[in-house]
Amino acid sequence: MGKKAIRYAVVDAFAGEPFKGNPAAVCLLEEEHAAEVADERWMQSVAAEFNLSETAFLARDSSRAGAAAPRFHLRWFTPVAEVELCGHATLASAHFLFTTVLADHGVVEFMTMSGILTARKVPASDSTGVLGEEQAKPFIELDFPMIDFVDCNSSDKTPSIPKTLNGASIVSVHESAMDGDLIVELLSGKEVVDMLPNTDEIRRLVCRGLIVTGPTPAGSGYDFFTRYFSPKFGIDEGQNLS
Repeated sequence: MGKKAIRYAVVDAFAGEPFKGNPAAVCLLEEEHAAEVADERWMQSVAAEFNLSETAFLARDSSRAGAAAPRFHLRWFTPVAEVELCGHATLASAHFLFTTVLADHGVVEFMTMSGILTARKVPASDSTGVLGEEQAKPFIELDFPMIDFVDCNSSDKTPSIPKTLNGASIVSVHESAMDGDLIVELLSGKEVVDMLPNTDEIRRLVCRGLIVTGPTPAGSGYDFFTRYFSPKFGIDEGQNLS
């Protein structure tokens, strides 16, 4: 009898309908897929084949049978490399599990390179009006580790991306202490939206990726807009607005 096929799905995170938001592929590796769980080259090849910003691989932690919160090993791969943490692919993984093998559970834990991450179902809020009818469905809340950032001398970084920032008003420049991402805060969310990224400029930056963020207008239903660029890791731009 042949090996059982691997279950997978493409999940559009941060969206209430298909083909919007930020897509991630999610692959569930079950007990009979032990060889694939241990094969990083295979996982990287699958991620390259999907060619999405991230592909997530899940494998149940069998040592916690009967625990109140089921736990899964979780790894994330871009088309060219493994990464230590990915928000939207974690959200996609939780949604995949809650709608398939964990339909009767409200909490799931993930063992990752960044520690234990938790996802739980929470009642939808009526207050934002962002998702309309989709608010009748529960949301998924993620508990992530706090990552420190350090001040960055903007003269060392931002002059190398003048076309990308296009004269935007820079409020502050910081650097992630964990992965070295450059974080540029702009005066407004509109400047974030209007920004025209120059991939070649961003690729030459001495950092893993570029995060550009700014506050949104009052009443928008969001706190801030964020765009993320990491062409070195095969991600010209992530597709999420926060």
